[in-house]
Amino acid sequence: MNSNTLTIRCKCCGKELTSSSKRNSCGCLNQATIYGDKISAVDLSQIVVTEGLTKKKSSGILSQDDLAFQEARRQRKVRKLEFEIR
Repeated sequence: MNSNTLTIRCKCCGKELTSSSKRNSCGCLNQATIYGDKISAVDLSQIVVTEGLTKKKSSGILSQDDLAFQEARRQRKVRKLEFEIR
């Protein structure tokens, strides 16, 4: 299959749908539909993506040193200053 192709399966009826230039629907009560990279259904928890969903790697705007500094900064404690009131 092409890397841009998505394949989903409807848990209600068990039908597998593959994305294409046409709109595909399973036809059961859940009405799972796939068109290109868009997936819709009445209940999306009843849909399983079986093929084609990949996680994209971030572009890496921050270097590893910058990320380590930000994480250390996030871990810092806030100090409360006590002032003497006269």
